[in-house]
Amino acid sequence: MDKYLLDTSIIIGCLRGYKEEVSRIESLIEESAGLGSCPVVITEIYAGMREKEKIKTESFINSLKFYPVTRDIAKLAGEYIQHYGKKGITLSLADATIGAVANAYKLKLLTHNKKHYPMVF
Repeated sequence: MDKYLLDTSIIIGCLRGYKEEVSRIESLIEESAGLGSCPVVITEIYAGMREKEKIKTESFINSLKFYPVTRDIAKLAGEYIQHYGKKGITLSLADATIGAVANAYKLKLLTHNKKHYPMVF
């Protein structure tokens, strides 16, 4: 069974009923794929949540496996920022941490922003 980390863009699209995201998530659920989130994604979701989306958002977020950020993941995120910075690629703290979570837990990252995650394969 494949395991996935859902990036903020995918979750928002699903919650707002965007056909592509809803279809993708439904297909993964049918395949019994493991779907998860992490602290940074949850923070981003709640920061941009509309009041009318609160119940639906909480239900969706609570249905996902939670992958915490550990000390080693925080270190890896910092290393990504430093490594890619030397190549002229600026990573945000949020994206570096999300990428580090995906790699540390061996998850496939689902995102619309692939350019934000040069470290995720």
